[in-house]
Amino acid sequence: MKAFPYRYRVLVLLCSLTTLTYLDRICISIVGVRIKTEFALNNEQFGWVLAAFALAYALFEIPSGLLGDKIGPRKVFIRIVLWWSFFTALTGFSTGLISLIIIRFLFGVGESGTYPNCLITVSRWFPVNETGRSLTWVGIGSQIGSAIAPLIIIPLAASYGWRMPFYVNALIGVVWVLICYIWFKDFPAQMRNISVTEKIYIEDNCRHSRHRNLISLKMILKNRTVWMIMCMYFCFQWSNYFFVAWMPVYLQEGRHFTEQQTSPIIFSLFIAGIIGLLAGGFSGDWIVKKKGLKFGRRFVGVTGMGLCGCMIFLAALLKQNGLSAVCLVSANFSFSFAVMTSYAVCADIGRNNTGTVTGAMNFFGQMGAFFLALMFGKIADLTNSFNYPLFIVAFVTLGGSALWLIIDPTVQVSDTTTDATKYYS
Repeated sequence: MKAFPYRYRVLVLLCSLTTLTYLDRICISIVGVRIKTEFALNNEQFGWVLAAFALAYALFEIPSGLLGDKIGPRKVFIRIVLWWSFFTALTGFSTGLISLIIIRFLFGVGESGTYPNCLITVSRWFPVNETGRSLTWVGIGSQIGSAIAPLIIIPLAASYGWRMPFYVNALIGVVWVLICYIWFKDFPAQMRNISVTEKIYIEDNCRHSRHRNLISLKMILKNRTVWMIMCMYFCFQWSNYFFVAWMPVYLQEGRHFTEQQTSPIIFSLFIAGIIGLLAGGFSGDWIVKKKGLKFGRRFVGVTGMGLCGCMIFLAALLKQNGLSAVCLVSANFSFSFAVMTSYAVCADIGRNNTGTVTGAMNFFGQMGAFFLALMFGKIADLTNSFNYPLFIVAFVTLGGSALWLIIDPTVQVSDTTTDATKYYS
């Protein structure tokens, strides 16, 4: 283990965190048909259950990012996972629509801030030339969680009922908190047994600078690129939240697959996501090196997001259920190819304020998820079709891809330099 750098061990911890995040997040969607049946919910009502999480996640994303920039990600991670584990378990005690909405809202409050604080950790623990690759593995964690979720959740739900998976996921979260509390630190200098050579290498080459201070959210929002990122991510999350929240229901009720038949489709979709993340991360770093930061970020963003929108459009258009499923798998590959570039731009322009910038982007993104959750169920009920709302998801995603043409990752949110060496003592 001595040859395995400490920063990569930190990356394993972050990857496991995002794995757990999506394992918990997608659980309610996989058992969604069972929940709708037990509580006699229509699509619009189930949409409110999904939207409650997205709204809470959005409202508390910026405060959680600000908090991470101020007190460090370690304390925020512990708060996040303990909180969401409690309300994950409590989901299993739901008695109807109202309790589900309240519990899922509070679950969203807990999970908010995960990605901003992962970005803070990357900006402190990894040199600039490893940012793309490290963010790729943070993203891969979410795809791993989504891919293994049906393999764990469907057998548990089939054997013990839909409530059991929530109890199991909550227990896994508590184990993760213990590991984080005992081992993880905010900065390399605080970590035991890290080599002096690696510590100096990270501190001399990471995006976080000891000579830059935190700046206010008001100042950050004066940056045009921040606004473009927020609007782009608002559109991008329509497709992501369809995959995570509505797709299992779409496959079963819209395309008439059985619960068992959806398992390999969902698994394949998120395995494609892992491949897309790897392709986007490594090709993105290569293009940035060859063509420059602005061209590289824009190329990956436009290409991935544009193809994602096209594949979703085809999935809704095609009458063959099998071909539609293939298009959805391709769409998630394209989504994953581009998504971590969004976070890379937050690190590019945010520096010491990466958590706040990412929180602002994710706020807009989760508001997009909120509207998608409500819109999808409502239109599905009104039209008696799951394809009409899917067309809207495709058009919104394509519109967001055009915003990449005016996103400029070379303009930082602030050039203010003050002493921050207290974090390194």
